[in-house]
Amino acid sequence: MIAARERKERKVALSPTLSHPMREGERLRTELVAPLDIPVAILAGGLATRLRPITEKMPKSLVLVAGKPFLAHQLDLLHKQGVRRVVLCLGHLGEMVVKDFGDGRDHGLQLDYSFDGPVLLGTGGALKLALPKLGEQFFVLYGDSYLTCPFAPIAKCFARSGKAGLMTVYRNEGLYDSSNVVFRDGEIVVYDKKVRLPEMRHIDYGLSLFKRSVFDSYPADKPFDLAEVMGRLVGEKQLAGYEVTGRFYEMGSPAGLAELEEVLRGRGREE
Repeated sequence: MIAARERKERKVALSPTLSHPMREGERLRTELVAPLDIPVAILAGGLATRLRPITEKMPKSLVLVAGKPFLAHQLDLLHKQGVRRVVLCLGHLGEMVVKDFGDGRDHGLQLDYSFDGPVLLGTGGALKLALPKLGEQFFVLYGDSYLTCPFAPIAKCFARSGKAGLMTVYRNEGLYDSSNVVFRDGEIVVYDKKVRLPEMRHIDYGLSLFKRSVFDSYPADKPFDLAEVMGRLVGEKQLAGYEVTGRFYEMGSPAGLAELEEVLRGRGREE
């Protein structure tokens, strides 16, 4: 379990005057917002091969970033955004996560778990398996993503859209990773992680929203990728788009991990 010292540290507000070079849109809103009724599924079952040898003996969620497991940073951030229910979709060494984080009460959350089993089901298959614990609609967040965007406006946009899914996008211009989205007039026109088009200016930010019914046609025991689901929704004009202005951070690669370590320690020095 997370130590009492860390629980105390979570009560300290972040300084409004950060010295780390981040744009205003990237700064974390630290005030507590009204609780959201929508749960969040965190996809954290992969093998994290890019972080080996660190992840040979521990899952990616437990890799230390700025002195504590990355999942602790994620859960604290979600709590600040009003999230109160989280389902972790686990696979590789997932039992270690359950042992360390339990029911989530140390982070002010209700934490539940869904396990792939002996065969990894992919990002889509993991969500299909977790549906009984997620309800009729839910956010999806990747297990290596650190996203500071406010969740409530995204939930409102999804409700207004009337569509089956929503993808958040960021105008990336190929800067932080290869842009993979054509976003035009508030719509996801093209989403493709393999074929690059010159008009792709945006990237899948890493936070999405779905209705449960989206996964009805997929088998429960076969692997499939979430990108496949999103591509289908784009073709059916059932994927809403929401553009965020602050960049994303990730710790799924050595470079991303080093950058996020610097960012979080930079904030810590200002606390």
